[in-house]
This record gives sequence, C-alpha cells and structure tokens, in this order.
Amino acid sequence: MNYRTTKSGLKFSELGLGCMNLPLDYPEAKAILKEALASDMGYFDTADLYHKGANEELLGRFFRENGHRQDIMIGSKVGNEFFQQNDEVKWNPSREHILSSVKDSLRRLGTDYLDLYMLHGGMIEDNKEETIDAFNVLKKDGLIRAYGISSIRPNVIRHYLAHSDIDVIMMQFNLIDNRPEMLVDEISERDVKILARGPVMKGLLTDNAASVADRKFADGVFDYSQDELKETLGKIPAPLAVSTMNYLLSQPVASIVAGASSVGQLQSTVSAYQQVDYRTHHRELFHDLNYEDHL
Repeated sequence: MNYRTTKSGLKFSELGLGCMNLPLDYPEAKAILKEALASDMGYFDTADLYHKGANEELLGRFFRENGHRQDIMIGSKVGNEFFQQNDEVKWNPSREHILSSVKDSLRRLGTDYLDLYMLHGGMIEDNKEETIDAFNVLKKDGLIRAYGISSIRPNVIRHYLAHSDIDVIMMQFNLIDNRPEMLVDEISERDVKILARGPVMKGLLTDNAASVADRKFADGVFDYSQDELKETLGKIPAPLAVSTMNYLLSQPVASIVAGASSVGQLQSTVSAYQQVDYRTHHRELFHDLNYEDHL
C-alpha cells in the first residue's frame, strides 16, 4: 500500500475504508476491519451522524480490543445535530456545536485525538468564520491533527480554500462523476488534497456494472441514459474498478475512500487497488461533467 502526505503531515493510505456501511453486528464489522488492517489500509473514515454515533462506537470498540491506534488514522465529521429520541437532524455548524460534538466523538471512538475532523456539509449562508475558528481551536488544543470539509458545493469549497487551513476536501469522485475536475487546479494551488468517496459509483464501476445499471440506474445518471451508460462502460476492458482507481490516483487525491459491508466486498476493492498501474483509465470515453449549482 502506498501512502500520500498532506501539508499537515497526515499520511493517508491510497486506499482507505469508508465505515458508514459497516454492519452494526460487531463480529461482522470486526471481520471487515481486521481485513482492512491486514491489507495495510491506514485511514478509517466515519462521522458522528452514522447510525447516530453507533458507527463511531463500533470503531472505538475494535481499536480498543485490537490496538493499532498509533498505526492508523481516524477521520470523523461534524455539523449535523441529531437526536436519539427521533429522526430529526438539524444543520448546525456553530462553534459551540463543533467544540461540544468533538468530545462526544472522542468518547465514542475511545481516543484522545482525531487525525482528521471534517465539516459534514456546509452552506454559503453559514457563519463560516465561526466554524473555521472552532476547527483552529481544536487543532491548537491537540484534539485534532487537521481538519477539512466534505462538500460538493463549489462556492463553499472556494471559501474554505481561501480563508481556512483545511488539509482535505471529501467529494464524490470517479470516472462517471468527474465534476471535481473543475476545481482540481484551485484545490492544488492551495496545497489541499481530495478524499475521493464513491469511487465505484454504487457498483457501476465494477464487474457487476450491467446488473447494477439495471437495478439502480433504470433512469440513467447525470446526463447519461441507461443505454448510453451501459454502452460507455462496455467499451472499457475489465476490470472497471482498476480504471477508476487509476484515474483517481492521477488526481491530487490523498486517499480513495471505499466503503464495504462485507469481507468479500473489501477484498474485491483491495484486489482492484493491487492492479493499479497509475496510467490506464479511459477517461476520454466519459462525459465532461461540471457542477451546476452553488457556484
């Protein structure tokens, strides 16, 4: 496994584990997490909102029982105020909420610091200076090593690039959803890196592309009809997952954050990464997409 370093010194494994879809059944989740460690995956991505803190608790239990905390990086996210008694979720990027929520995340994760803390969304109407101040306080106090944002809104991203010390931006990014390309130069100029989530686009960029297109994308996606989607994907020599990883690793990406809900799924992802040659990705076959909102 190769690693990439951000400006704050965080070392990301090129392939990281997105933990959102881990089973809540602990033995099942434990098997996946052990497989990730055995594959030298060094970045584990979660959020306080995932299963209302249960995902963080699961990770915390695993690393308490199995060690390795000093060998890996944990990233979590904040900004969604949720309630255990109902399904209500409020957007809250306030300084008070961030400074309070990090303590809850640290407790659930069983650690005294986070390697990475990200704003889990963001709107241009937010009091962004207040939000940035909260992250800077946490970094100064040693509760987090670095911070970033998870967003697909160009106006929000540009503000944080210009006015904060973010290390990373998490975005859906793959051969089909190549919209982040329109921001790559601006991101690189600020020495910021991308965490690429959704690298296989819900399974479209895997060996199961045709069946996934039938089951999940009957109406197509973005400006592709289902037929055009199938035709485009059919032009790429298998495996598609290797092509999308080659593409992403040619970008200023710190880590490809791939989810897994089973050991087999994780093994398939790792196998694709092990075939990466950093060159062949067939990007020219895909539409050039751009963000159209929140500009």
